[in-house]
Amino acid sequence: MPIRNATISTIAAVLVTLLGFSAPAAAAASAVDLTNPAFAPVTGPTSIPVGHSDFCKVRRDECSVNVRTIEVMELNQARWDQLVSINNDVNQAVVPVSDQNLYHLAEFWTYPDDGYGDCEDIALEKRRELIAGGWEPSTLLMTVVRESNGDGHAVLMVRTDRGDLVLDNQYGAVKVWTDTPYQFLKRQSQANAGDWVAIADDRMMIVAAK
Repeated sequence: MPIRNATISTIAAVLVTLLGFSAPAAAAASAVDLTNPAFAPVTGPTSIPVGHSDFCKVRRDECSVNVRTIEVMELNQARWDQLVSINNDVNQAVVPVSDQNLYHLAEFWTYPDDGYGDCEDIALEKRRELIAGGWEPSTLLMTVVRESNGDGHAVLMVRTDRGDLVLDNQYGAVKVWTDTPYQFLKRQSQANAGDWVAIADDRMMIVAAK
């Protein structure tokens, strides 16, 4: 089903079928079982990506302890539509260009205000727009993954009561993290946007076609 036609009931059905996750749409955050496979497990503090560390030196207010830490956002129909809309709009608005070509640097995280950026910049923009739209920063986490060919990549992980959803510029659909072709390595801490935690992803990687 095209992502533009998807509804909250669609993703709920997928989670129930594939992951056995059946939390009701109105479930309170405290009632969500974070040990469910719909949520990416973390093991503890890890290194901060160089690009994000430099980003935080310039934008300290965006990399501080969260005033209030919300574990998950309730994924009602309005929020689902908002996720899909922002994911699609940013993907269409920003032309993918490498940091090397844009800034002559191997790694540089920033907002794509000029309409050009790489995967980190695109994910940062989605995070910024969702925060402006009322989402709690502690549920919007920059995340580093490894592609099936071994390349590094960045996506935005959104923690909802339906599981950890992934907003990506390479695949248009908003998906549960386990339904993506990536190995998840680490993400921002929910307690402190300037810290990172390791993700324990023991799923088998999809082998790149040769």
